[in-house]
Amino acid sequence: MTKSELIMRIGELNPHLFHRDVERIVTTIFDEISAALARGDRVELRGFGAFSVKQRDARLGRNPRTGDSVSVASKVIPFFKTGKQLRERLNGGEV
Repeated sequence: MTKSELIMRIGELNPHLFHRDVERIVTTIFDEISAALARGDRVELRGFGAFSVKQRDARLGRNPRTGDSVSVASKVIPFFKTGKQLRERLNGGEV
C-alpha cells in the first residue's frame, strides 16, 4: 500500500472528512514519526510495532565488482520490530 492508497482508504472509511484533511493527517503522522527517529527517539504503536534507530559501526567492506577493500562509514539506520498482535494476525491467529 502506498501513501496515496492509504489516504484514499482512510477517506473512504471516513466520508465526513475532506480529502485534503485526511492527506494532512497522514502526512503529519509520518512527519512526526520521522522527526522522532531523527532525534533518536523510539516510536511505539501498540498492537502494530515499534520504530527505533540503530547505530551501525564503521567497517571495512568490499566492492563487489572489483573486490577492492572499501571503508564504510558508521551510520544510523531505522529499525522496525512488529508488535505481538500484528505477528499473530499475520500468522493466522485471532486478534
